[in-house]
Amino acid sequence: MNTKKTSGGFPLIISALAILICLFIGIFIFKGILGSASNFEGGDADKGHPLNMLGTMYKGGFIVPILIGFLLTVITFAIERFITIMKANGSGQTDKFVSKIKSLISAHDFEGAIAACDKQKGSLANVVHEGIIKYQYVMTDSSMDKEAKVVAIQKALEEATSLELPMLSKNMVVISTMASIGTLAGLIGTVVGMIRAFAALSAAGAPDTSALATGISEALVNTLVGILTSAFAIIFYNYFSNRIDQITYAMDEAGFSIIHEFQSTGK
Repeated sequence: MNTKKTSGGFPLIISALAILICLFIGIFIFKGILGSASNFEGGDADKGHPLNMLGTMYKGGFIVPILIGFLLTVITFAIERFITIMKANGSGQTDKFVSKIKSLISAHDFEGAIAACDKQKGSLANVVHEGIIKYQYVMTDSSMDKEAKVVAIQKALEEATSLELPMLSKNMVVISTMASIGTLAGLIGTVVGMIRAFAALSAAGAPDTSALATGISEALVNTLVGILTSAFAIIFYNYFSNRIDQITYAMDEAGFSIIHEFQSTGK
């Protein structure tokens, strides 16, 4: 059986390359934009006092470009998942498509159902298409009993579904991982910043206010970017997980309708 499969998602090597590119862009933003001389008094990024938020972020230290890279990674893969899931969803509304398929199958209009699948496209349509093709095939196969035919239809639906689900969930692990390590990386920057701050306070003689300010700045900036990265990752992950669950439920519902119709009227 020539099973259709919806394409989409970055291959593994492209995903790894995309993460590296995001990290390099993060370093470029840190050095070229945040570290611009115009953001500091006297044009000195290392010793000058920051004049704006960009300069303050630069004072956050070496963890900041990594966190920026993580944030860009989340945005990149969120865009990739959005495009892929929209493609998997097909050209029309899922609930209307499932209702139409149910009506066509009940009327035994299999050609109309196949035409609807070809028009809808996407993962759901591919699964339904394979189920209908197998339905038509077993109807003409007199060598199988009814129970064997039901099993054959179920197997065709399961095989088609197994081809689609990995594509739907592909690269979701990157987003979920960024939700965790974004906070952890921000925490590392926070700890480093607080160490510098307490080191300034414990210095002999008068406390080094510049070192104290730098340490506190590093702690707060890393916390901010780390939480922002994790927040975006969690929001995107939950949104895409919900969309995947909706498509999976629609696959199960349509597959159940095909099997139920055959059990009711098939031979």
